[in-house]
Amino acid sequence: MKKVLIAVDGSAASDGAVRVGLEVAEGEGADVVFVHAYPPVDLLPGVYGTTAAAVHTPNADDSAPLVAALAIAEAHDVAATAELLVGDPAAEIVTYADSIGADLIVIGSRGLGAIGRMLLGSVSRAVLRESRRPVLVVREVEAATPAVA
Repeated sequence: MKKVLIAVDGSAASDGAVRVGLEVAEGEGADVVFVHAYPPVDLLPGVYGTTAAAVHTPNADDSAPLVAALAIAEAHDVAATAELLVGDPAAEIVTYADSIGADLIVIGSRGLGAIGRMLLGSVSRAVLRESRRPVLVVREVEAATPAVA
């Protein structure tokens, strides 16, 4: 394994994907590429329940997940680069993984359940469905609550 693509979005599930993806890359001596995709347009509330769309201008919030992931990789002494992508996250992740010849895609999943997936969709599920490359989905793990004595 030479290249691991890790998709990040700043969520707790994404943090887990970074941790696991870096462990895999360290064990295999692989390079890491972090990716984050943002939508090309922002939906804005309109009058009387309507919505409007405006072209999204990239900002610091878009690159923040990549900056954080690169800092973690540096702390683990793993070679990493980052790429900010524009478009549908699942499609962009799969397309970019193909373009760089990634050996593995690592992505987090919040585990929304059936209703949450139906209402919000699931990027990790779409990546699994669309990718011809191996995909490792890392589930979000809730922090353990301390036992009360």
